[in-house]
Amino acid sequence: MIAEIIAIGSEMLTPYRQDTNSLFLTERLNGLGISVSFKTVVGDNLDHLISAARTAIARADIAIFMGGLGPTQDDLTREAVAAALGVELKRDNTMVTEMYKRFAERRLKMPENNAQQADVLQGAVILPNPKGTAPGQWLETTYADKPRIIALLPGPPHELETMWDIECAPRLRDKVPPAAIAGRVLKVAMMGESAVDLRAAPIYKKYPNVETTVLAGQGQVEFHLNATAATKGEAQAEVDRLAGELEDEFDDAVFSAQGESLEEIVSYYMQMRNAKLAVAESCTGGMVAERLTSVPGSSRWFLGGAVVYSNDLKTLFADVPPLMIEAHGAVSKEVAVALAENIRELCGADIGVGVTGIAGPGGGTEEKPVGLVYVAVTNGHKHEVVQRRFFGDRERVRRWTSQLALDLVRRMLM
Repeated sequence: MIAEIIAIGSEMLTPYRQDTNSLFLTERLNGLGISVSFKTVVGDNLDHLISAARTAIARADIAIFMGGLGPTQDDLTREAVAAALGVELKRDNTMVTEMYKRFAERRLKMPENNAQQADVLQGAVILPNPKGTAPGQWLETTYADKPRIIALLPGPPHELETMWDIECAPRLRDKVPPAAIAGRVLKVAMMGESAVDLRAAPIYKKYPNVETTVLAGQGQVEFHLNATAATKGEAQAEVDRLAGELEDEFDDAVFSAQGESLEEIVSYYMQMRNAKLAVAESCTGGMVAERLTSVPGSSRWFLGGAVVYSNDLKTLFADVPPLMIEAHGAVSKEVAVALAENIRELCGADIGVGVTGIAGPGGGTEEKPVGLVYVAVTNGHKHEVVQRRFFGDRERVRRWTSQLALDLVRRMLM
């Protein structure tokens, strides 16, 4: 079975409000073995809502409408779904009486427009709302000779979540065929999306029962693998087989097989090796340290370091010789190595990281353009320094550079 989630409200089409309810519902539906194939956001326009409702009900086994169940003129969900189905709305007088009682208990007079919240789709079951005034509705019907389940839920998250868990989930468990969804997320470091997919596509195309999504981030490519089967074990086995082939293909470029972040993986290795880490950062301005300290428990292995943006502070805090900077420039492999080795010694760490580069948008030259970075990692016995040039705005260059630094730490610890 597939589901469609329709978020209703013109505020969802502005930069100021984000639909988070669909994330909650997707997780709950997946837990029942139901895939969410469509998500739609519609403003408070009756014609647009009717069109969206007809489309959703026509193509999905389960259509879930969120929001638009209040008492105001722009709360049009009930009217839109009724029009899409060609059924009438009937006011439930018992519900209206309960509303009056609720207001009376608070010594308030109920506005007349609140009564429209008691307008119920023909054949629908009313879903009580213990957290608010807008009740939900549940309708099992036939549309174009196909069985359909339609749910109308309130928009406020605390109301929707309670209503779903208490009223909707038990009803769905009785209706959906036995199924389970299993998933894995694999992450590959410091490779481009096209290069990764060129190698991966021949592998994942052999698994038509696994839905494979390839997502590119800053400094990483992710494989999101999902499969549906009669049991969780069967679905997971199919996903794991594909994941295993992808791991074999990309070898140590795969830094996460269960969706962990790169900084989490570095944390695992640091603790496994019982090692300590220190950093000296120039162009990243503390981003490497920030990412490392975002991991709970990082104080057990991350000692700290220094942000050495100016040449003077490279010398003062990381003991880089001024003559080295004068001879090679602050952005050079020599300075990157000196930053890594010296910060390791000064902090008494096992691993040292040195970062220097030109994040832009200014400061570049023909010889050393914007985006040129050097990252060095050392353990006191050996060091590795990598020169790269990253393209994009200042934030992108800094993010890619921090990703490179963390990946070099991971590889040295491996």
